[in-house]
Amino acid sequence: MTAQQAGPVTVAATRYADPAREAEMIAWIRAGTALAEQFPGFLGHGYVRSAEGDDAWHMLYRFADHEALAAWEASPQRAWWLGAAQGLVGEFRVQRMTGIEGWFDPPEHHDVDYPGVPAPPPRWKQAISIFVVFLPLSLFLGELGARLLPDLALHWRITLQTVVATPVMVWFGLPWITRLLEPWLQGRPRRR
Repeated sequence: MTAQQAGPVTVAATRYADPAREAEMIAWIRAGTALAEQFPGFLGHGYVRSAEGDDAWHMLYRFADHEALAAWEASPQRAWWLGAAQGLVGEFRVQRMTGIEGWFDPPEHHDVDYPGVPAPPPRWKQAISIFVVFLPLSLFLGELGARLLPDLALHWRITLQTVVATPVMVWFGLPWITRLLEPWLQGRPRRR
């Protein structure tokens, strides 16, 4: 299992529905949530709308790992739920996130509370989480660059270091540190 596949995964989906059918859309979302809650590894959900009367619904749901998400996505319950939206929900866009990017920015407007979904940690905790991975990685790559490429101009070594460090941070470092520090980030005791 890669670092990208381990740990919680957040799915952000944008779906479109006629603003005049808001009550039906809310009922459909709640039905899907009630079904998903029955699956092991379901961590929470939420939805927001861009503006009053807008047809876009931005929905989030989170599972403990890719296996739990795959079980939900392949289930007959989900297939039934999606089928129930025929004539109600239009096209949609889906994005999956596994690291820091999934929960740190709160939505601008809430139609409902997010039961079971953790609130974004304070910015200072986000900064510390990034620093804990970024500092050792930067020191390591800086030392490695100085030893392997001593004649390369400093600005080119730093550019090369940044080109290497960025994907390492995004695909491995940040997902790893987010999982490791999750209890601290969310202000709750670590489970044994």
